[in-house]
Amino acid sequence: MSQVASSQIPESSVEAYFDEIGRRAQSAAKSIAVASTDQKNKALDSIASQILKNAEAILEANAKDMRDGHHNQLTPALLDRLELNQDRLNAMAEGCRQIAALDDPVGEMTAFDNRPSGIRIAKMRVPLGVIGIIYESRPNVTIDAAALCLKSGNAVILRGGSEAIHSNLAIAECISAGLADSGINADAIQVVETTDRSVVGAMITSTEYVDIIIPRGGKRLIGRISAEATVPVIKHLEGLCHVYIDTDADQNKAIAVAFNAKARRYGICGAMETLLIAEPVAADILPELCRAYLEKGIELRGCGRTMAIVGDVVAATDEDWATEYLDAVLSIKVVDDISDAIAHISEYGSQHTDAIVSENTDSQNRFIREVDSSSVMVNASTQFADGFEYGLGAEIGISTDKLHVRGPVGLEGLTSQKYVVVGNGTTRN
Repeated sequence: MSQVASSQIPESSVEAYFDEIGRRAQSAAKSIAVASTDQKNKALDSIASQILKNAEAILEANAKDMRDGHHNQLTPALLDRLELNQDRLNAMAEGCRQIAALDDPVGEMTAFDNRPSGIRIAKMRVPLGVIGIIYESRPNVTIDAAALCLKSGNAVILRGGSEAIHSNLAIAECISAGLADSGINADAIQVVETTDRSVVGAMITSTEYVDIIIPRGGKRLIGRISAEATVPVIKHLEGLCHVYIDTDADQNKAIAVAFNAKARRYGICGAMETLLIAEPVAADILPELCRAYLEKGIELRGCGRTMAIVGDVVAATDEDWATEYLDAVLSIKVVDDISDAIAHISEYGSQHTDAIVSENTDSQNRFIREVDSSSVMVNASTQFADGFEYGLGAEIGISTDKLHVRGPVGLEGLTSQKYVVVGNGTTRN
């Protein structure tokens, strides 16, 4: 499919353009659903090789996007998401190979049960069909999503943001070459080649061709898709993550975890946005921890009790507790105890990822039981909320929904199940 040069195309042309993509994806879904594990793994290995082989071309394309991003005054967080380097390309290739090494979920049979009637029942994992993925900034999503959908037997339509168009198209060429090497239908993975935003509207209402929509991006994008989509959506609106330092926390662990949870990377959904700390240990831990934050250039916004302990802290507002900064800004609140911390998370959290630092087993267990988030962590940084770190190879996104999948969405999350019933001429009385 040739690139659509115009950023805006007539509505009738958009409909025709996406109709073609949808028909091709639906046709390819039938063949990819029955592709062998060996064939899919060969494609993944070839795609990984193509990424490394064409690293220079991909980085040149990304440099164009970065120049445009600076010109368009993208935020530092978005620029961080947009930027590729050799290490990130290596990680993309490694993600493909890690996915290839995982068990193929398609065709897996579980829940065998011999019924008194003489029938035997089991469940079989099957692909979802055609998945539409709409995302912003991160060109690595192009390869992660393509690889996961490929291994799980789904066709996928990828619509990246206009800010990453050159990077995404360069990566798409690597994907196409990898599919050709393995004999898999090239239409199983299609990258939308126009930046026209009306394509998004066509995707999210295309119930004839698309089975699931997965948005990855800012709250505005995901809110729009959630409100307007007629195709089912797997989503999370935001990652408002917390770390709670308990009264019984080990001080060294608390400082290491809380610093990494914020400072490792700001622009990811697993970055901590609010630090909660129990009052009995706040005066011992906050001064050293906040010095480290300030040396890193992180702006601190705190409650009154925080400001009484640490200088250089701006007074936090109610809006701060509800804000996903995705930037070098952190809210800090001194709480009375674990009950106060859990209540704060319940009121302001986004059910994404929340962590406790504590040596008290009872407190750990209570936090795990009562905090209703897709990932709950004990003595570990929230930045581990990632499909690669969870052993999924990569992730298609992190779902804060409760249906059909929750948390990092890997291979199993991109499949459904059907019942298989076997008899021997068996009839029902």
